[in-house]
Amino acid sequence: MVTARLPNAEVDALPAAVRREYPFTPYVFAATTGARMSYLDEGPRDAPVVLMVHGNPSWSFLYRSLVLGLRDRFRCIVPDHLGCGLSAKPQAFDYHLGVHIGHLGQLLDTLRVHRAHLVVHDWGGPIGLGAARRRPDFVDRIVVLNTGAFPSRHIPKRIAVCRLPWIGALLVRGLNGFSGAAVRMAVERPLSDGARRAYLWPHRSWADRVAVREFVRDIPLGPGHRTQPEIEAIAASLEGLRKRPGLIVWGGRDWCFDDVFLDEWKRRLPEARVVRLPDAGHWLLEDDPQTVLREVSGFLG
Repeated sequence: MVTARLPNAEVDALPAAVRREYPFTPYVFAATTGARMSYLDEGPRDAPVVLMVHGNPSWSFLYRSLVLGLRDRFRCIVPDHLGCGLSAKPQAFDYHLGVHIGHLGQLLDTLRVHRAHLVVHDWGGPIGLGAARRRPDFVDRIVVLNTGAFPSRHIPKRIAVCRLPWIGALLVRGLNGFSGAAVRMAVERPLSDGARRAYLWPHRSWADRVAVREFVRDIPLGPGHRTQPEIEAIAASLEGLRKRPGLIVWGGRDWCFDDVFLDEWKRRLPEARVVRLPDAGHWLLEDDPQTVLREVSGFLG
């Protein structure tokens, strides 16, 4: 397993509007599966680590305001999951939760990160906490942003449709009905031109949307689904985080991870401070980045 700077050509290929909002030079990591993953590693190498884990269909771009606001005091590590962002998008690959958790764990081992503040959003909840449960005492402080990491049958119909055979593939991969819709439906405020392009850039074709589709199919909704045992194990591990310092910052207008999930987090992490942003959507880091940064910075500081 090796790391290096991402080839300049790949970074330079980003539209200028995206580069202005994403002023970073990512690294590339080669996992044992042969997968090539992009990740950010910003800030002093000897500083406390903040690990930020994104979901679907976003990428490390989502965390840019946190990275820019924290990298003077913290080492910010932000991976792009396989199939997302600037990471590779292999077609004949078994994308599922366990693989994403394994890739994140390999990256942490390669970078020799044994303890970190953990920030999770969307699928970043199960992936980040899944990697953490395999590492005793890994989590120093935890920040939860509109995610779930426990069994639930609560799923919006518009996402359920994207799980259907054939129809789901046509909607998600053919018509870009997931990533394309997210740039409108995941926010309450219109995205800037650079942000809109950034979220659409990694998913420009049928092939590029392979992981977007697989993430949707991998949502565990009950016994028999291959991801169900993993999500149950992750949920059980949350008991060990009850006494860790916790912060929950929640977009109150999220139609996917709504207050049903927020209430469950309050039950599982009763000691955590809760900040609910009533006018922010699923991508709360787009709708209210200043408040999220202020809350996270103060909490970690």
